[in-house]
Amino acid sequence: MIVTVTPNPSIDRTLIVDAFQHGELNRAVKTKVDPGGKGINVSMALALNQRSTTAVFPSGGHGGQELEYLLKQANIATSAVPIMAGVRSNISLVEPDGVTTKINEPGPPLTPTEVAELLHTVRQRSTGASWLAGCGSLPPGAPTMFYADLVETVGMPVAVDTSGPALIAAVEAGAALVKPNTAELAEATGSELATLGDIADAAHSLIERGATQVLVSMGEDGAMLTDGTSTIIGTAPVADFVSAVGAGDALLAGFLAGGGSGQVALATGLAWAAAACSLANTQMPSPSSISAQRPTIKSSFDPSHPLSSAEAT
Repeated sequence: MIVTVTPNPSIDRTLIVDAFQHGELNRAVKTKVDPGGKGINVSMALALNQRSTTAVFPSGGHGGQELEYLLKQANIATSAVPIMAGVRSNISLVEPDGVTTKINEPGPPLTPTEVAELLHTVRQRSTGASWLAGCGSLPPGAPTMFYADLVETVGMPVAVDTSGPALIAAVEAGAALVKPNTAELAEATGSELATLGDIADAAHSLIERGATQVLVSMGEDGAMLTDGTSTIIGTAPVADFVSAVGAGDALLAGFLAGGGSGQVALATGLAWAAAACSLANTQMPSPSSISAQRPTIKSSFDPSHPLSSAEAT
């Protein structure tokens, strides 16, 4: 059982247009509505691949009702914590050439009582789980120490995928795993990351500050995993690239499903991430698409090798 907590979930609405004209009336030719939020994506990926999971999240308003309905339709076990404010909606405008414009609403503010109930529910639902994955940004009202609090109190391995002060707090609380992308790693360490060696050094600095493992998603360059003693990297080619949106969530889901440490877990995560890159929007991969992936894992690498891009999923 892998429990996920998504403090700032969303309804993701994708509008496909023939052409987007700024300041003009634009008509969508196709629409799609998906449950959103990084932890929810992780649970979606796990469930699609027959892994036991429960998604915990705050839920309020019409958006919350829609989110709960969509997850029920997807056969995801959930534990929704009622809140007064409504769950946000995120809008993606997709043009024929694949250019995507995203508009994300701010998350609903949580009261101190709602934060306390969310933390209490996570602790309750995590009993007996193998991992807890805390994922995504924190909404207004949620303290910077939200994930760190869970790391210190749930009594099981906690993986954290977030950014900024919340990431640093989770690291210093001793998270079993943190999964930054290159931009988040650069922000957390104040480093310029131009080479694989730079990534390794920055990841090691998070180990020194308290994290047990660091899994860095590096976009075209794959992913790097370190526990401070050994460092491995891996890649998985994508034959039909569509979108990298959600690939980082698939990486984390696969890594945890693969055992949560070592080469097998990294290879599993990379296979899931590569499969996600062939899907539109934030769709998570199924076993049929994952089976076609052939990750390569290396225990040595050239530290001077330049990164292909400054951004990663």
